[in-house]
Amino acid sequence: MLPVGTALLVLAADQATKAWVLARIAPWGTVPVLPGVVQWTYVQNRGAAFGLLQNQTLFFIVVAVVVIAAILYWLPRLPGRAGSARLALGLQLGGAVGNLIDRLRWGYVVDFVDLEFWPLHRWPVFNVADAAIVTGTALLVLWLLADRDAAPDPVQGPGGGGN
Repeated sequence: MLPVGTALLVLAADQATKAWVLARIAPWGTVPVLPGVVQWTYVQNRGAAFGLLQNQTLFFIVVAVVVIAAILYWLPRLPGRAGSARLALGLQLGGAVGNLIDRLRWGYVVDFVDLEFWPLHRWPVFNVADAAIVTGTALLVLWLLADRDAAPDPVQGPGGGGN
């Protein structure tokens, strides 16, 4: 249940924040949130991270569908002591679905989180789905690198457990 709940929470937060941005900020418009730290800047992202592969919408739709299918395939096959991996895949699943919805609906992804402080003042604008995908990927890498026999899973604690 952890990955499904996580994915639904990420998806709801992603879509709600994007709806707010679409209703209140013009494309390429900016609203200060915490001056000098963060602002909301509505960007129509037609590529991938860092502006790569612009206008390759069909490619990104196919990639998202493949990623979602792979996550759904692997989730039930994870070992019992894989709470961190389940959380990671839930974050990735929610983020992938959120950005897929944008690409299917508008042909681009709505990005809006714009970090202004050093050293991130040149960081690309992103959204909740992107943050969840990156966080899930980092958590999954840490889980894969961990010696799972030596320490309990931090999400499930001692003794492991199932879903």
